[in-house]
Amino acid sequence: MKFISWNVNGIRAVLKKGFLDFAADANADVICLQEVRADPDQVELELPGYRAFWNPAEKKGYSGTLMLSRIEPLSARLGMKMPRHEGEGRVLTLEFPGYFLTTVYTPNAQRALTRLDYRVEWDRDYLKFLKRLEKTKPVVFCGDLNVAHKEIDLANPKSNMKNAGFTPEEREGFDRIVRAGFIDTFREFEPGAGHYTWWSQMGGARARNIGWRIDYFCISSALRAKLAASRIHPGVMGSDHCPIAMELE
Repeated sequence: MKFISWNVNGIRAVLKKGFLDFAADANADVICLQEVRADPDQVELELPGYRAFWNPAEKKGYSGTLMLSRIEPLSARLGMKMPRHEGEGRVLTLEFPGYFLTTVYTPNAQRALTRLDYRVEWDRDYLKFLKRLEKTKPVVFCGDLNVAHKEIDLANPKSNMKNAGFTPEEREGFDRIVRAGFIDTFREFEPGAGHYTWWSQMGGARARNIGWRIDYFCISSALRAKLAASRIHPGVMGSDHCPIAMELE
Protein backbone atom coordinates (compact mmCIF):
# COMPACT_ATOMS: atom_id res chain seq x y z
CA MET A 1 0.00 0.00 0.00
CA LYS A 2 1.35 3.39 -1.01
CA PHE A 3 0.03 6.66 0.39
CA ILE A 4 0.68 10.27 -0.60
CA SER A 5 -0.03 13.36 1.50
CA TRP A 6 0.21 16.92 0.21
CA ASN A 7 -0.90 20.37 1.31
CA VAL A 8 -1.67 21.68 -2.16
CA ASN A 9 -2.41 25.29 -1.13
CA GLY A 10 -5.49 25.28 -3.38
CA ILE A 11 -6.58 22.31 -5.50
CA ARG A 12 -7.68 24.54 -8.37
CA ALA A 13 -4.25 26.17 -8.49
CA VAL A 14 -2.29 22.92 -8.32
CA LEU A 15 -4.41 21.35 -11.06
CA LYS A 16 -2.95 24.01 -13.35
CA LYS A 17 0.56 23.06 -12.26
CA GLY A 18 0.69 19.38 -13.20
CA PHE A 19 -1.13 17.72 -10.32
CA LEU A 20 -2.83 15.11 -12.49
CA ASP A 21 0.48 14.08 -14.04
CA PHE A 22 2.06 13.84 -10.59
CA ALA A 23 -0.84 11.76 -9.26
CA ALA A 24 -0.72 9.38 -12.21
CA ASP A 25 3.05 8.92 -11.90
CA ALA A 26 2.90 8.47 -8.10
CA ASN A 27 0.74 5.36 -8.50
CA ALA A 28 -0.51 5.66 -4.91
CA ASP A 29 -3.40 3.71 -3.48
CA VAL A 30 -4.65 6.76 -1.57
CA ILE A 31 -3.78 10.44 -2.06
CA CYS A 32 -4.55 12.72 0.90
CA LEU A 33 -4.77 16.45 0.25
CA GLN A 34 -5.02 19.38 2.62
CA GLU A 35 -5.89 23.07 2.17
CA VAL A 36 -7.89 22.30 -0.96
CA ARG A 37 -9.82 25.61 -0.69
CA ALA A 38 -12.72 24.45 -2.83
CA ASP A 39 -16.02 22.60 -2.94
CA PRO A 40 -16.48 19.56 -5.21
CA ASP A 41 -18.75 21.50 -7.57
CA GLN A 42 -15.97 24.05 -8.17
CA VAL A 43 -13.42 21.53 -9.43
CA GLU A 44 -13.12 19.32 -12.49
CA LEU A 45 -11.04 16.50 -11.07
CA GLU A 46 -10.80 13.39 -13.22
CA LEU A 47 -8.30 10.82 -12.04
CA PRO A 48 -9.17 7.42 -13.56
CA GLY A 49 -9.54 4.65 -11.03
CA TYR A 50 -9.89 6.95 -8.01
CA ARG A 51 -12.94 7.92 -6.00
CA ALA A 52 -12.95 11.34 -4.35
CA PHE A 53 -13.98 11.97 -0.73
CA TRP A 54 -14.35 15.63 0.26
CA ASN A 55 -14.62 17.57 3.50
CA PRO A 56 -14.76 21.21 2.40
CA ALA A 57 -14.85 24.14 4.79
CA GLU A 58 -18.05 26.11 5.23
CA LYS A 59 -16.13 29.27 4.34
CA LYS A 60 -15.53 29.51 0.60
CA GLY A 61 -11.92 29.28 -0.57
CA TYR A 62 -10.61 28.20 2.83
CA SER A 63 -9.06 25.11 4.38
CA GLY A 64 -10.69 21.75 3.51
CA THR A 65 -9.45 18.22 2.92
CA LEU A 66 -9.80 15.68 0.12
CA MET A 67 -8.86 12.01 -0.22
CA LEU A 68 -8.57 10.15 -3.53
CA SER A 69 -8.73 6.39 -3.13
CA ARG A 70 -8.57 3.60 -5.67
CA ILE A 71 -9.57 1.14 -2.95
CA GLU A 72 -13.18 1.27 -1.81
CA PRO A 73 -13.22 2.03 1.93
CA LEU A 74 -15.55 0.42 4.41
CA SER A 75 -16.67 3.88 5.52
CA ALA A 76 -15.85 7.58 5.25
CA ARG A 77 -16.10 10.00 8.16
CA LEU A 78 -16.05 13.79 8.18
CA GLY A 79 -14.50 15.66 11.09
CA MET A 80 -14.03 14.47 14.66
CA LYS A 81 -17.66 14.63 15.79
CA MET A 82 -16.71 17.48 18.12
CA PRO A 83 -18.93 20.47 17.26
CA ARG A 84 -16.41 23.13 18.34
CA HIS A 85 -13.95 21.82 15.73
CA GLU A 86 -16.26 21.31 12.77
CA GLY A 87 -16.90 23.75 9.95
CA GLU A 88 -13.36 24.16 8.62
CA GLY A 89 -13.12 20.75 6.92
CA ARG A 90 -9.87 19.86 8.64
CA VAL A 91 -10.26 16.11 9.24
CA LEU A 92 -11.30 13.32 6.89
CA THR A 93 -11.09 9.59 7.67
CA LEU A 94 -11.43 6.46 5.57
CA GLU A 95 -11.82 3.03 7.17
CA PHE A 96 -10.13 0.03 5.58
CA PRO A 97 -10.18 -3.57 6.81
CA GLY A 98 -6.88 -3.38 8.68
CA TYR A 99 -6.68 0.27 9.78
CA PHE A 100 -8.14 3.76 9.70
CA LEU A 101 -6.50 6.33 7.42
CA THR A 102 -7.14 9.90 8.48
CA THR A 103 -5.82 13.14 7.04
CA VAL A 104 -5.63 16.41 8.92
CA TYR A 105 -4.99 20.08 8.26
CA THR A 106 -4.10 21.33 11.73
CA PRO A 107 -5.04 24.94 12.56
CA ASN A 108 -2.19 27.43 12.40
CA ALA A 109 -1.49 29.38 15.59
CA GLN A 110 -1.25 32.47 13.36
CA ARG A 111 1.09 35.42 13.40
CA ALA A 112 1.32 36.93 16.89
CA LEU A 113 -0.05 33.58 18.13
CA THR A 114 -3.62 34.86 18.11
CA ARG A 115 -4.97 31.32 17.70
CA LEU A 116 -2.51 29.48 19.93
CA ASP A 117 -5.01 28.75 22.70
CA TYR A 118 -7.39 27.17 20.20
CA ARG A 119 -4.51 25.29 18.62
CA VAL A 120 -3.57 23.74 21.99
CA GLU A 121 -7.19 22.69 22.49
CA TRP A 122 -7.25 21.22 18.97
CA ASP A 123 -4.09 19.19 19.54
CA ARG A 124 -5.52 17.61 22.69
CA ASP A 125 -8.85 16.81 21.06
CA TYR A 126 -7.30 15.46 17.87
CA LEU A 127 -5.19 13.05 19.91
CA LYS A 128 -8.34 11.94 21.75
CA PHE A 129 -9.95 11.36 18.36
CA LEU A 130 -7.01 9.24 17.19
CA LYS A 131 -7.01 7.16 20.35
CA ARG A 132 -10.76 6.64 20.01
CA LEU A 133 -10.23 5.26 16.50
CA GLU A 134 -7.37 3.11 17.75
CA LYS A 135 -9.68 1.28 20.13
CA THR A 136 -11.20 -0.35 17.03
CA LYS A 137 -8.15 -0.86 14.82
CA PRO A 138 -4.70 0.69 14.12
CA VAL A 139 -4.46 4.20 12.73
CA VAL A 140 -2.47 5.88 9.98
CA PHE A 141 -2.68 9.66 10.05
CA CYS A 142 -1.07 12.19 7.78
CA GLY A 143 -1.16 15.80 6.78
CA ASP A 144 -0.02 19.29 7.56
CA LEU A 145 0.35 19.31 11.35
CA ASN A 146 1.69 22.88 11.33
CA VAL A 147 4.51 22.12 13.76
CA ALA A 148 8.21 21.38 13.46
CA HIS A 149 8.66 18.83 16.23
CA LYS A 150 12.36 19.24 17.00
CA GLU A 151 15.16 21.67 16.18
CA ILE A 152 16.33 19.32 13.47
CA ASP A 153 13.00 19.83 11.70
CA LEU A 154 13.58 23.42 10.64
CA ALA A 155 16.50 25.33 9.23
CA ASN A 156 16.56 28.18 11.78
CA PRO A 157 15.30 26.91 15.13
CA LYS A 158 16.88 29.56 17.36
CA SER A 159 15.20 32.48 15.62
CA ASN A 160 11.80 30.74 15.52
CA MET A 161 11.43 29.64 19.14
CA LYS A 162 8.43 31.92 19.74
CA ASN A 163 6.94 31.77 16.26
CA ALA A 164 3.85 29.86 15.16
CA GLY A 165 4.74 26.29 14.35
CA PHE A 166 7.63 26.07 16.79
CA THR A 167 6.27 27.25 20.13
CA PRO A 168 6.78 25.05 23.21
CA GLU A 169 3.02 24.47 23.34
CA GLU A 170 2.80 23.18 19.77
CA ARG A 171 5.89 21.02 20.12
CA GLU A 172 4.47 19.56 23.33
CA GLY A 173 1.36 18.67 21.35
CA PHE A 174 3.49 16.49 19.07
CA ASP A 175 5.34 15.08 22.08
CA ARG A 176 1.99 13.86 23.41
CA ILE A 177 1.32 12.12 20.10
CA VAL A 178 4.63 10.26 20.39
CA ARG A 179 4.06 9.41 24.05
CA ALA A 180 0.65 8.01 23.07
CA GLY A 181 2.43 5.41 20.95
CA PHE A 182 2.31 6.92 17.46
CA ILE A 183 5.41 6.74 15.27
CA ASP A 184 6.79 9.59 13.13
CA THR A 185 7.54 7.34 10.16
CA PHE A 186 10.05 9.58 8.39
CA ARG A 187 12.39 9.49 11.39
CA GLU A 188 12.36 5.71 11.29
CA PHE A 189 14.43 5.98 8.09
CA GLU A 190 16.16 9.38 8.19
CA PRO A 191 17.73 10.78 11.38
CA GLY A 192 19.54 13.65 9.69
CA ALA A 193 18.89 17.36 9.20
CA GLY A 194 18.01 19.33 6.08
CA HIS A 195 14.78 17.52 5.19
CA TYR A 196 11.79 19.88 4.91
CA THR A 197 8.26 19.91 3.53
CA TRP A 198 7.39 23.64 3.57
CA TRP A 199 9.28 26.74 2.49
CA SER A 200 8.36 30.40 2.64
CA GLN A 201 7.58 31.85 -0.76
CA MET A 202 9.79 34.83 0.04
CA GLY A 203 13.52 35.30 -0.23
CA GLY A 204 14.23 32.24 -2.36
CA ALA A 205 13.79 30.02 0.70
CA ARG A 206 13.03 26.89 -1.27
CA ALA A 207 15.99 27.22 -3.60
CA ARG A 208 18.23 27.67 -0.55
CA ASN A 209 16.41 24.89 1.35
CA ILE A 210 15.53 27.18 4.27
CA GLY A 211 12.47 25.22 5.29
CA TRP A 212 10.40 23.43 7.90
CA ARG A 213 9.26 19.81 8.21
CA ILE A 214 5.62 20.22 9.22
CA ASP A 215 3.96 17.47 7.14
CA TYR A 216 3.94 13.95 8.56
CA PHE A 217 2.89 10.35 8.20
CA CYS A 218 2.38 8.75 11.61
CA ILE A 219 1.21 5.25 12.47
CA SER A 220 0.06 3.22 15.44
CA SER A 221 2.88 1.16 16.91
CA ALA A 222 0.95 -1.97 15.91
CA LEU A 223 1.76 -1.16 12.27
CA ARG A 224 5.51 -0.65 12.76
CA ALA A 225 6.41 -4.11 11.44
CA LYS A 226 4.58 -3.31 8.19
CA LEU A 227 6.33 0.04 7.59
CA ALA A 228 8.33 -0.23 4.35
CA ALA A 229 9.18 3.37 3.41
CA SER A 230 8.57 7.02 4.31
CA ARG A 231 9.86 9.75 2.03
CA ILE A 232 9.76 13.48 1.28
CA HIS A 233 9.60 14.66 -2.35
CA PRO A 234 11.05 18.21 -2.31
CA GLY A 235 11.49 18.29 -6.06
CA VAL A 236 7.74 18.21 -6.72
CA MET A 237 6.54 21.77 -7.26
CA GLY A 238 3.10 23.35 -7.39
CA SER A 239 2.63 24.38 -3.74
CA ASP A 240 4.64 25.94 -0.94
CA HIS A 241 4.57 22.42 0.57
CA CYS A 242 5.91 19.31 -1.15
CA PRO A 243 4.31 15.85 -1.15
CA ILE A 244 5.32 13.14 1.30
CA ALA A 245 4.85 9.40 0.79
CA MET A 246 4.63 6.27 2.92
CA GLU A 247 4.44 2.58 2.10
CA LEU A 248 3.10 -0.28 4.18
CA GLU A 249 3.66 -3.92 3.31
